[in-house]
Amino acid sequence: MTSTDARTLPDHLDALFVGGTWVAPAGSDTLTVVNPTTEEPLATVPAGTPADVDRAVTAARAAFPAWAATPVAERAALLTALADGLAARVPELAQLIAREVGSPLRFATSTQAGLPIEVLRSYAALLGEFSFEEEIGNSLVLREPIGVVGAITPWNYPLHQVVAKVAAALAAGCTVVLKPTEVAPLSAYVLAAVAAEVGLPAGVLNVVPGTGPVVGEAIAAHPDVDMVSFTGSVRAGRRVQAVAAGTVKKVALELGGKSANVILDDADLTRAVKVGVANCYVNGGQTCTAWTRMLVPESLHSAAVELAIDSAEKYTVGDPLDGATRLGPMVSAAQRDRVRGYIEKGVAEGATLATGGPSAPLDRGFFVRPTVFAAVRPESTIGQEEIFGPVLSVIPYRSEAEAVEIANGTPYGLSGAVFAGERDRAVAFARRLRTGQVMVNGGAFNPVAPFGGYKQSGIGRELGRYGLEEFLEVKSVQL
Repeated sequence: MTSTDARTLPDHLDALFVGGTWVAPAGSDTLTVVNPTTEEPLATVPAGTPADVDRAVTAARAAFPAWAATPVAERAALLTALADGLAARVPELAQLIAREVGSPLRFATSTQAGLPIEVLRSYAALLGEFSFEEEIGNSLVLREPIGVVGAITPWNYPLHQVVAKVAAALAAGCTVVLKPTEVAPLSAYVLAAVAAEVGLPAGVLNVVPGTGPVVGEAIAAHPDVDMVSFTGSVRAGRRVQAVAAGTVKKVALELGGKSANVILDDADLTRAVKVGVANCYVNGGQTCTAWTRMLVPESLHSAAVELAIDSAEKYTVGDPLDGATRLGPMVSAAQRDRVRGYIEKGVAEGATLATGGPSAPLDRGFFVRPTVFAAVRPESTIGQEEIFGPVLSVIPYRSEAEAVEIANGTPYGLSGAVFAGERDRAVAFARRLRTGQVMVNGGAFNPVAPFGGYKQSGIGRELGRYGLEEFLEVKSVQL
C-alpha cells in the first residue's frame, strides 16, 4: 500500500458498522481489496460471519418500529444530510473508487461519487410529494414499510448501487443490513461514517462486509429479514432467490444485460456510432446497461465498423488517476481474464477482430484493450453472453423486423438504444424492444425514472417512485 493510498482510506476498516457504532467482527478472517491499476493490496476489511449478520439484523429489527414511525419530513431531512455529507467528500470518494474499481477519475467524480448524491436528494424530494395512503371506495389503502431489508450490492458502481437501495429503503421507513461487495467495499465505509455523523438513528443502517456465500446467504436466509434487494450476476441472483425462498420473503433482483444499440437506416451514423462506443466502454465496459451490441443495416456495416474503430482507438488505456486516461483497468485479475477469454472466443467462433484483441496493453494492471468485433453472428457467444468489458460487437441486419428479432434475442432485457432520423420512428421502434429502458437518439439517463429489466435481467425496479414502492407493503382498511 502506498502512502497516498493510506491517506485516502476511510477509518474503521477493521470493524463492522452495527447498531450505530463500529464494532469488532465475530471472526478474525479478512478480505483484501486490491488496487487493479498497481495489482497491489489497497486495504483489508473483515470477512463477516453469520453471527455478524445476526447481530446486524437484530439491531435493524430493534430500530425498525421507531424508524417506520418517524415523520416523513424527518426522514427526508436525514436523507438530505446524508447527501450533504457525501457531497463534502466527493474528492475523497472519487479517488477511493478510482483506486478500488479503476474508474477514470473524471468519471469517478461525476458518476461514481456524484450520482449517489443526486439519488439521495431525489428521494428526499420525493418524500415531499409521495402519498402513503389513499381512499378507494370504502377502503383506506395504506403503504407501509416492508421491514428489515437485506441489501447485497456489486463492485462496478460500489457507492451508487448501495445508495440506490439504501436511499429508497430508508425513505420508505425500512431499516437496512448492507453487504457491500467484497471486491470494492471501501466507499460503503464512508457512507456509514456519514450516517453516524448526521445522526441517523442507531440500527437503521448496518454494514457487514463479507463474501456472498457466507454473508450474502446468511442475509437471504435470515428469518428476520423481510426483503432482499440484490444486484449482481444472474447466477448469484438465482442463488439469492433460492435461499430467500425458505422464508418466503420478497426478493428484488437487478441482474445482467446484453443491450442492443439499434441504428436505423436514416440515423446520423457518425453520431450514433460515436455515442454507442462511448456507452459500450463506460466504466471500462463494466456496466450492466452497456450497449455491447451495435445493430446496423447490412449496407452500412462497413462504414459503421470504420467509425467504431476510429472511436475505439481514441480510448487511452492507463492509470485512472491520469487525466488523459479514458479506459482504466478491469476490477480484478479474474475479470480481466474473463474478458480476454471472451475476446479469444469471438475470434475462435469466426467474428472479425476489427481492433483491440486479447493481448495486454500494459505491463502491469488488469487492463484490456478497447476491442471491436465486426460481422458478429447474433447467436454467437459474444453476441449472447454478458462480457462486462470494453468489447463491442457490430451485428448487421437486413430489415427492421430482423433488427427487432436480434435485439430481443437474448435472455436479457435490461437496456438498449435506438437511433433514427425522426424521433417518432425511434420511439415506435423502442416500443418493440423487450427491455426495461431504451435511450432514444442518445437520450440521457434519468435518475428518477424506473430502472430494471425484463426476462433474466431481473425482478422489480429501482430509483424514483417505482424504487420507493418496492420497499412498501400495501394494506387495505375497510371502512
